[in-house]
Amino acid sequence: KAGVTTAPVGSTIIVDVNEAGSSVFGSNKISIDASEKTSATAANAVSMSGGSAAGPALAADALMTIDIDQVGSSTAGAGLKVYLIGYQT
Repeated sequence: KAGVTTAPVGSTIIVDVNEAGSSVFGSNKISIDASEKTSATAANAVSMSGGSAAGPALAADALMTIDIDQVGSSTAGAGLKVYLIGYQT
């Protein structure tokens, strides 16, 4: 999930999380709708790829990157925080 301290205005924030250069998401990345501060109520729910319905298995010591694909249009969202929630198997 993700949140911001300043909500985007005009369009959504779109965030991608990559493991070793490949997105961990399916067709929908994390998004925060215009005028919102969290991804919890996003119009397009995030979809996970690989692994199981719970999401992909991430490799130990994997190189993870967070890419900001879109920040809003009139006002850019700011103060992005991304939370990776999971469990060790």
